[in-house]
Amino acid sequence: MQPSATATRPRLLVVEDEQHLAAGLKLNFELEGYLVDTASSAREAGGFMLQASRYDAIILDVMLPDTDGFSLCKKLRDAGDYTPVLMLTACDTTEDRVTGLEVGADDYLVKPFELSELLARVRSMLRRRDWEREKPQQTATVLQFGQARIDCSRQEATMRGEEVQLTRLELQLLQYFAEHPERVLTRQELLEHVWKLSNYPNTRMVDNFIMRLRRHFEPDPRNPVHFVSVRGAGYRFIPEPGKPRRV
Repeated sequence: MQPSATATRPRLLVVEDEQHLAAGLKLNFELEGYLVDTASSAREAGGFMLQASRYDAIILDVMLPDTDGFSLCKKLRDAGDYTPVLMLTACDTTEDRVTGLEVGADDYLVKPFELSELLARVRSMLRRRDWEREKPQQTATVLQFGQARIDCSRQEATMRGEEVQLTRLELQLLQYFAEHPERVLTRQELLEHVWKLSNYPNTRMVDNFIMRLRRHFEPDPRNPVHFVSVRGAGYRFIPEPGKPRRV
């Protein structure tokens, strides 16, 4: 049974330039009780996103006529919009999936797909969002080290009082480091817990993100004191350099 109150019905934005597919998705989502808007281009999608009503989730095609879905997702995250995003693509490659995750997508589905799987993935994204909102904070919502201050709940960061724009993955990587201070974290562990990639052979992605955090928050990125390499092992996050560490 569909919810009777419009306010309780999740609102979705489907960004898909294939008209028949977009119409089919809209119909089936509405039959599931969702409120649905559709856009056939990034420009049209941008118009919807600027409206006062926020979306509960976005289904975003990678191939759009005026840009690619990766770029649109990155713009969303850079603007501080963390609406759950599921990307649709015809390319079944690990590299594309990694690119989607790097720009901030929450899930990824390859065309052609079963409608039941798409519906299940959207429901799962919405459940995860609700869990994140409701679960008690296990760590401090504000992380401070050196001259950096990160408000995790507000997804805001500053360095020396200047605003720093963080992507969703950069924030999640910071939070994971903060939950395991002083501990050596392997690249594979970071891939599994932050990127949700198991047995992924290319760990260079982790190094690139560490470089970003160093540029953002190290007094001297060439001589890091907070995000320290441990040769042959991984990385260690040191909130208070110079303070004796537990052995």
